[in-house]
Amino acid sequence: MTLCLTAHRRYKRRAGIEQLTHKGREITMLESCQNAQERWGGVHLLIDRWLQERKELIDAYDKLGADPETLSTNRKPLQEFCGVLVDYVSAGHFEIYEQLTGEAKAFNDKRGLELAETIYPRIDVITEKLLAFNDLCDEGKCVAEKFKELGGLLHERFELEDCLIEVLHTAHKEADPVQA
Repeated sequence: MTLCLTAHRRYKRRAGIEQLTHKGREITMLESCQNAQERWGGVHLLIDRWLQERKELIDAYDKLGADPETLSTNRKPLQEFCGVLVDYVSAGHFEIYEQLTGEAKAFNDKRGLELAETIYPRIDVITEKLLAFNDLCDEGKCVAEKFKELGGLLHERFELEDCLIEVLHTAHKEADPVQA
């Protein structure tokens, strides 16, 4: 737990100091996504599918981020992005997190469950902001400034999710829940 939280704090501190451009942040998110697929890909089909959705979300974000000022004039890419965003967020909350928590419970992983209790509230806050952005877009009130904020929120969420996968899933992949 300390390792993931330390890495997360280091990221937040670094993000606060360095003013990354949209494109710079996108490269970081894409690299992070690829690293996650390399580390956990093939471990479980559900997680594989979700990590693929993450990549699609990053690609859609990048497509819009090339010129976020066009958000109000070109609605199709924005609608595609919002659709992928809602799908990704929903899969996390209604499938993946439940799967990971259930796995930790099956292995009686107190450390993992404590980490989840620490991380889930922050993910919930980020989720609310992402869904609020989607609602603004549905109302035709999507603005470039709000879109730019999403990059940092998505990156933070991906880092938190990677910690959850690492602690709640990967740690158990070799073990038998009956022996744990």
